[in-house]
Amino acid sequence: MSNKTALIFWGGWQGHEPEACSCIVEEMLANEGFDVRREEGTKVLAEADLGRFDLIVPLVTQVQVEKDELQNLVTAVEGGTGLGGFHGGMADAFRMEPAYQFMTGGQWVAHPGNIIDYRVEIVKPDDPLVSGIGDFDYRSEQYFMHVDPSIEVLATTTFDGAHAPWTKGTVMPVVWKHRYGAARVFYSSLGHVAAEFEVPQMREILRRGLIWAAR
Repeated sequence: MSNKTALIFWGGWQGHEPEACSCIVEEMLANEGFDVRREEGTKVLAEADLGRFDLIVPLVTQVQVEKDELQNLVTAVEGGTGLGGFHGGMADAFRMEPAYQFMTGGQWVAHPGNIIDYRVEIVKPDDPLVSGIGDFDYRSEQYFMHVDPSIEVLATTTFDGAHAPWTKGTVMPVVWKHRYGAARVFYSSLGHVAAEFEVPQMREILRRGLIWAAR
């Protein structure tokens, strides 16, 4: 049986350390037996046989994508290629492209207070993607997102309103999964910079999620 294949495309805003993060994810997937291809930019999305990949991991923030590249990505995912990723690399990749946001299940809109301490609460402890992990404290950007109400939420965070008073008490999805066409889609908002992979809960949730999303 041949190995599963994954494509990571990275770039965009450097504050998210896309190259360093892409190398960590490449190693993570390789350790799980994936054959991984890692490419800078979005040009790889124009390749005709994009659907040959079992998993695609977007790791770009605020970039422009060509229409044919985006359509190719959407078509591949609709056909069954898994989509998985984290933080702005997936949820703020193509800010001007609603078709992409429809597929991912959410779009970043704010992180009040920037780097702050907050708590992540596991809301589906029986789900294999988060089972045995439990609630945990986290220090990073607390993402405020616009989300698809049909996503299956696995973990949330509650805004205390300290940095944007009107958000007090808002319960926001942190980790979710859903279906798009024939594909599985996974997302975690954790992982602003490469150092956050040193937090075991962040790393393990992402590892499980990417494996789950793969065809």
